[in-house]
Amino acid sequence: MALTGQQVERYSRHIILKDVGVRGQKKLLNAKVLIIGAGGLGSPAAMYLAAAGVGTLGIVDSDAVELSNLQRQILHGTPDVGRPKVDSSRESIERLNPDVQVKTYHTLVTAENVMALIADYDFILECTDNFPAKFLISDACVLAGKPFCHGGIIRFFGQVMTYVPGQGPCYRCVYKQPPPPDAAPTCKQAGVLGVVAGTIGCIQAMEAVKYILGSGELLTGQLLTYDALDTDFQKIQLCRDPECPVCGPHPTILKPFDQDAPNCIL
Repeated sequence: MALTGQQVERYSRHIILKDVGVRGQKKLLNAKVLIIGAGGLGSPAAMYLAAAGVGTLGIVDSDAVELSNLQRQILHGTPDVGRPKVDSSRESIERLNPDVQVKTYHTLVTAENVMALIADYDFILECTDNFPAKFLISDACVLAGKPFCHGGIIRFFGQVMTYVPGQGPCYRCVYKQPPPPDAAPTCKQAGVLGVVAGTIGCIQAMEAVKYILGSGELLTGQLLTYDALDTDFQKIQLCRDPECPVCGPHPTILKPFDQDAPNCIL
């Protein structure tokens, strides 16, 4: 596949980079990234991946746009209030870059559909706002052999980690189990600075780009934390749990399950 004249111009700043070039840009155009959550993290990630020319972007979200979203969820605008987030996401991405094919899924991620949702994608961005979804997506990606990047934000803080099959720990290695309901506040309860979402979402997008290009060092085996008030980034080294029930040598989680479901089958 040769780049068109318009593509050479659009991606010219990529093409002149030694670690990207024409070959790398073609990799991006052929890549498929699924973004689960079109909110504070998914919005900047989607916009920058679209601008970078990632050829297929999947957007999963069941919510409608609310006015309180607009302080950080830059995929959506004031006229979109009340509309499904997947619809305004598609329009924003297509307006930015017509090279990108946008596939939307107006649904909650559940144990029943998660494997089908991730099946056709090269890299998954976990941009959700609740612990059960984070564990579900991590488990499904491990079981399906899919690389993914986790992001989390609250108040002035954020964190990112990446999982690649066979490299480093998964989310469950680090956090074991979701906290009890209401034990940890949500952004709705505790607040979040919009710019923090932009910072962490952009780092997640960068992890996807590095994986697609095969360049740089991914955040595998590391948790990157960010304190916006002190402009402080720290990398915490992580280890695999040899008894992890999903990625360990003797797994007991053999299929995804909804974390808050009673009598779940592992």
